[in-house]
Amino acid sequence: MADGLRKGLTSYGDAGFSLFLRKAFIKAMGYSDDALNRPIVGITNTHSDYNPCHGNVPQIIEAVKRGVMLAGAMPMVFPTISIAESFAFPTSMYLRNLMAMDTEEMIRAQPMDSVVVIGGCDKTLPAQIMAAVSADLPTVVIPVGPMVVGHHKGEVLGACTDCRRLWAKFRAGEIDETEIEAVNGRLAPSVGTCMVMGTASTMACITEALGLSLPMSATIPAPHAERFRSAEASGKVAAEMAVAKGPRPSELLTPAAFRNAQVVLQAIGGSTNGLIHLTAIANRTAHRIDLEAFDRLGREVPVLIDLKPSGAHYMEHFHHAGGVPKLMAQLGDLIDLDAGTITGATLRDVVAGAEDVPGQDAIRPRDNPIKPEGAMAVLHGNLAPRGAVIKHSAASPRLLQHTGRAVVFDSVEDMTLRVDDPKLDVSADDVLVLRNAGPKGAPGMPEAGYLPIPMKLARAGVKDMVRISDARMSGTAFGTIVLHITPESAVGGPLSLVKNGDMIRLDVAKRSIELLVDAAELEIRRAALAPAATPDWAKRGYAHLFNETILQADEGCDFDFMRGKGRG
Repeated sequence: MADGLRKGLTSYGDAGFSLFLRKAFIKAMGYSDDALNRPIVGITNTHSDYNPCHGNVPQIIEAVKRGVMLAGAMPMVFPTISIAESFAFPTSMYLRNLMAMDTEEMIRAQPMDSVVVIGGCDKTLPAQIMAAVSADLPTVVIPVGPMVVGHHKGEVLGACTDCRRLWAKFRAGEIDETEIEAVNGRLAPSVGTCMVMGTASTMACITEALGLSLPMSATIPAPHAERFRSAEASGKVAAEMAVAKGPRPSELLTPAAFRNAQVVLQAIGGSTNGLIHLTAIANRTAHRIDLEAFDRLGREVPVLIDLKPSGAHYMEHFHHAGGVPKLMAQLGDLIDLDAGTITGATLRDVVAGAEDVPGQDAIRPRDNPIKPEGAMAVLHGNLAPRGAVIKHSAASPRLLQHTGRAVVFDSVEDMTLRVDDPKLDVSADDVLVLRNAGPKGAPGMPEAGYLPIPMKLARAGVKDMVRISDARMSGTAFGTIVLHITPESAVGGPLSLVKNGDMIRLDVAKRSIELLVDAAELEIRRAALAPAATPDWAKRGYAHLFNETILQADEGCDFDFMRGKGRG
């Protein structure tokens, strides 16, 4: 029998009194003894007026509660912090670990036999899964789902790939202020996460591949009735897990599960952020993500999902084509079908139930991929001794082997001030370099890696350039962009040594990123660097904890003391 209300009693030195007091106070909410004697399913509430991605969370919660009660258990909703990408200063990534800690501690602090975590906006799902792994309570994950598509002048629109594309057109003078304002009201026509293969959709697909959510849950559009039926079914599963006391995340997150997630990440044209988050999740377990193995998978696994920014379609098209189950069916022996799921079924059972949709072209067969290799490649070289990442499925093929002159920006602020200066010494063949935008440098590794094309070049018709940084990039973005250069410049990484006019060579086929400056000169430059000092922003509170303990991108940007299994 589940522990229910007796679980994790507050310590007063008398367990009987602790239970008596707990029941006395919770009865103030009007609960009966029958309700309080049931297994308890905790449900996170991440709704916020600042978070349109999570605008459907109240309805999802009601559906989950219905499913829990239909299965004979007791639902208990509790709040955690909520993170929305465009409303988080300095960046949502800065707050991911805080959300993970908040969620983990609330799961531990309150009596529940299983937990349902509800999230979407791209840092929330990884934060919640990191928490679930560390708390290791039976967990069901519910993504909030993607928006439906928008329309403008007969064209289908998707946030935020088309946000960036159309904003670039506005910067280039190709559309005027009246039109960009019209577009602004049409890009996000419903609540939910970005309806392209951004980080939110990437993490939802990874979550389903890991077996932590119900089949099809990654792709159901946020406003659709099916989203709420799936939530009700998730509540039923959570109630069953509360009684069975499993499966727990530690039982599901095996090496096979993590490999499946990496295969899916490559096959969907997933966000580079997904690799950081998957690494952080793995580091909360006994397992690890090997960047070299991930790169090798990228050479084997083709991109099969024809979605922006790597392809043409949107998440609702992926869903109606059969979703993640159909994708895994198409991937065939690249997926370990013996991996388990929260329902007790294996992925083999999930794939066997995949829908076959005649004529759909959002999910390609392996013999007709949209890209012959996976979404991402891992680069190394004297600029990135511990690695860097490029989403070459969303890059310009002509720039994947390129040598150019460095145009250096020392910070996000420096870039903002100078990138559109008509006097900026820059040409289309140059390499834009942004530094001090990593985990410590910014702080929080903002999605500033999508450096804008300098306005004078944009207005001359330049659509893409090689861009290099220690920052992140939205999964919705397109371009030949090298990210996550590790170690970052703020901790003395080689990016801190680059000067204007240095030549940089990118060769994605050879997986290399090189600064073409001899080692002796680089040592002279290193000796001249100012000694590291604690920045003013990091003198107190969470900012101090962040600055002192944040790990680099290749280690998932978690806090150094959070790795490994939880407290038990």
